[in-house]
Amino acid sequence: MTVTADLAMVNLDSSDPAGHAAFYHEALGWEITHSQPEYAMIKSGGISIGFGLVEGYRPPSWPDPTGDQRYHLDLYVDDLAAAEEKFVAAGASKPDFQPGGERWVVLLDPIGQPFCICPRPQG
Repeated sequence: MTVTADLAMVNLDSSDPAGHAAFYHEALGWEITHSQPEYAMIKSGGISIGFGLVEGYRPPSWPDPTGDQRYHLDLYVDDLAAAEEKFVAAGASKPDFQPGGERWVVLLDPIGQPFCICPRPQG
């Protein structure tokens, strides 16, 4: 199969691009390469995540039975409890609905977008 494209970056809607980038900089350790009120970006290696201002942005509800969720990130971590504590201290919150049992934890980033932390696969 011939490769026709490589993923260069993901852009996410945001109500607070600079704050959103700062949170994921803390969560992932990626470098903040751009930060302004209307647009911010973090990068690791050849992949970037951009955060663009959308006036009137409303995060999806969690859980959302209407399927209105736009995206979510899954992050591998070494220790679920320690990562949860770190991310909550950085501004995330933990919703009551947790469908993953002990397999993963759903958190909401500071603008209310869900993301999951998952144990890093061993081996």
